[in-house]
Amino acid sequence: MEKTWKPTTAGILSIVAGAFGLLGAIIVGVVGETIAGLEQIPGMSTLFAAIAIPLIIIAIIAIVGGVYALKRRIWGLALAGTICSLFCMWLLGIPAIIFVILGKSEFS
Repeated sequence: MEKTWKPTTAGILSIVAGAFGLLGAIIVGVVGETIAGLEQIPGMSTLFAAIAIPLIIIAIIAIVGGVYALKRRIWGLALAGTICSLFCMWLLGIPAIIFVILGKSEFS
């Protein structure tokens, strides 16, 4: 089995997209808490938390999937991570998905 650049590239793209997604989710949470504290609107803090928490989970899955793509292990998890990276940053997620699918034969 020959190692190509596809899973490595997919892993890097997924990790970068996940990192940006995680940063964005943290910003949404912090800004939401700040706005909720300043405006004194009931339920606003809960709303921003309800948005930020799933985004954080998706970003973490994208990062973990990217690591597994770099290791060329557990193809399903690598694919799930690249799909989650699509929701974090679609411009990096689409090529990551394509590269993981094309490099499926390299995974153990």
